[in-house]
Amino acid sequence: MSCFAACRPGFFKSSPLSQTCSKCPPHSYAHEEAATSCVCEERYYRRESDPHTMACTRPPSAPRNAISNINETSVFLEWMFPADTGGRKDVYYNIVCKKCTSIAGVCEECGIHVRYVPQQSGLRNTSVMVIDLQAHTNYTFEIEAENGVSELSLGSKQYVSVNVTTNQAAPSPVTHVKKGKISRNSISLSWQEPEQPNGIILEYEIKYFEKDQETSYTIIKSKETEITAEGLKPASSYIFQIRARTAAGYGAFSRRFEFETSPVSFAATGDQSQIPIIAVSVTVGIILLAGMVGFLLSGRRCGYSKAKQDPEEEKMHFHNGHIFCSTTVKLPGIKTYIDPHTYEDPNQAVHEFAKEIDASSITIERVIGAGEFGEVCSGRIKLPGKREFPVAIKTLKVGYTDKQRRDFLGEASIMGQFDHPNIIHLEGVVTKSKPVMIVTEYMENGSLDTFLKKNDGQFTVIQLVGMLRGIASGMKYLSDMGYVHRDLAARNILINSNLVCKVSDFGLSRVLEDDPEAAYTTRGGKIPIRWTAPEAIAFRKFTSASDVWSYGIVMWEVMSYGERPYWEMTNQDVIKAVEEGYRLPSPMDCPAALYQLMLDCWQKDRNSRPKFEEIVSMLDKLIRNPSSLKTLVNSSNRVSNLLVEQNTLGGAAYRSVNEWLEAIKMGRYADTFVENGYTSMDAVTQMTLEDLRRFGVTLAGHQKKIMNSIQEMRAQLLNGMVPL
Repeated sequence: MSCFAACRPGFFKSSPLSQTCSKCPPHSYAHEEAATSCVCEERYYRRESDPHTMACTRPPSAPRNAISNINETSVFLEWMFPADTGGRKDVYYNIVCKKCTSIAGVCEECGIHVRYVPQQSGLRNTSVMVIDLQAHTNYTFEIEAENGVSELSLGSKQYVSVNVTTNQAAPSPVTHVKKGKISRNSISLSWQEPEQPNGIILEYEIKYFEKDQETSYTIIKSKETEITAEGLKPASSYIFQIRARTAAGYGAFSRRFEFETSPVSFAATGDQSQIPIIAVSVTVGIILLAGMVGFLLSGRRCGYSKAKQDPEEEKMHFHNGHIFCSTTVKLPGIKTYIDPHTYEDPNQAVHEFAKEIDASSITIERVIGAGEFGEVCSGRIKLPGKREFPVAIKTLKVGYTDKQRRDFLGEASIMGQFDHPNIIHLEGVVTKSKPVMIVTEYMENGSLDTFLKKNDGQFTVIQLVGMLRGIASGMKYLSDMGYVHRDLAARNILINSNLVCKVSDFGLSRVLEDDPEAAYTTRGGKIPIRWTAPEAIAFRKFTSASDVWSYGIVMWEVMSYGERPYWEMTNQDVIKAVEEGYRLPSPMDCPAALYQLMLDCWQKDRNSRPKFEEIVSMLDKLIRNPSSLKTLVNSSNRVSNLLVEQNTLGGAAYRSVNEWLEAIKMGRYADTFVENGYTSMDAVTQMTLEDLRRFGVTLAGHQKKIMNSIQEMRAQLLNGMVPL
């Protein structure tokens, strides 16, 4: 072809001076001779900035495998790259948020108050955190994939959608406060409900103090959006802060608002005017002191008696760290657990903490399990003024004794005191007809341990951490209330369709007598050895710190997808091994930060273990920074020192590597083990996951099953090393 000859069809020459013709790049054509560029095929495009030699490209397909992790009113979204990027590398993502009502198909844009971290559009990473959503609300998130030619396409955008329902959350801060009538000794205020109440506002708490006197403050509680603070000093500046409370707890205090009382008149400045005030103060002080003495002498706990006070407004005064209140000595906003066993009449406790439900409103559909006292069923409930919704129903079997009925309803008396998105919610009880029933919210996915076993390896690390965060949040709530669970384990965590985990099973004292996971101790009674802290086993010292130990075991269960803690070791061997310093090795592919948190929970000194509040905070940081979860525990460090230090590993129950592999149905890999130098069981029991991974694809994804078998053999060997 001549240097200046015209290009034939299918070829182009961008400049007449070019010496050669170039073939049309992929997805483009030139039907005529002497083409200076190639035209893109239908539905393929080229940007103006794309060189003529570049292939025509098209918009990407939708993102894949989108998942969500809900944390109260925040949602973490994560997805995978599109299967087809359209032939381009400049793929980015946009998030469309829609708030949906309960009426099917009615959705609206979320609005500007919703925030996205790091941003809503132009995302290069495959994850985003959406915050400041409303509580108890259905949302649909559309994750759009676009690239450099998407804007040239007339077709609809490709997206994957995720439907979520946010959890209960505390209200947002009060932002608008107005000054009302002001006198020499009082200031009236009014305010607007928080922009995001996240539920029904139960009351407001107003904190105020004289400017620069923050250690001496007063708190007023009101169900209205206005109050009058009285007994103030004339011509003085006061600082006010307000916060709202819903069933989820208190929101944050508002910013500080400063207001000043009117100046005092000259006639009122004399010392004589202060005499009545001083007299009243002394009288009130004597009354309060007498009340406190009487309270201490009576030995009654705060919260056992109902105070006679104005239900619309309650005042509490704080002076230099001391609390004075007209009813009970109790921190504001902190609800305290009351042991139902302190009631002489158990029926009184049930009806104080649990709502009575008419049996006719309940429809039992099917049996889903067996409880200690009878069957556990799923069904539906239709309460007046509400839509029908699914519930779980525990029934008390026919022929029960008075003690069985009391123990059965005792759990409802405990559960009814809790109100938190990560604690199983009690709908009510049926006691006035038979069968006697406890009705709770329905958790579609059942117990966490069984759910994880069924879905081994199916979740991202962020999803697993989200589950752990929910459990920790529920336990923080229980700890703040002064309740010690004593039987925290994955089997006692329920999980719903949104992967929200909720703590359940509040009947340890009765359940453990027939629990196969429990073991007799030297002091009598039964406790779940594998989940229980050493001091609780030895001295029956159950505290929130012992619950933290159990939480560490739950973490291990979650990250190992429901494996049994300590495998086949006997309970007595577990007790002895833990006492000697043995701790469970890290689960496979476990982030180092999570395993370190487990080890912190398993500190022998209970005072050295983290508080649940600290655990929640740490997990929140990990969720906000997913990159911190990419560092995994070094495989060689997964085996406990107690096991590694033994030089007698070997033999176990198998006489040869081939016999062992055949027993676990992995005989096809016998030659692979021999080729890699593992010809004896002594060598096999010292293998690490990294060793297995060096085998490469020859193990066809069975590394975990093989490693689990090796760990079980180590546990069996430990049994022989720890005498009873």
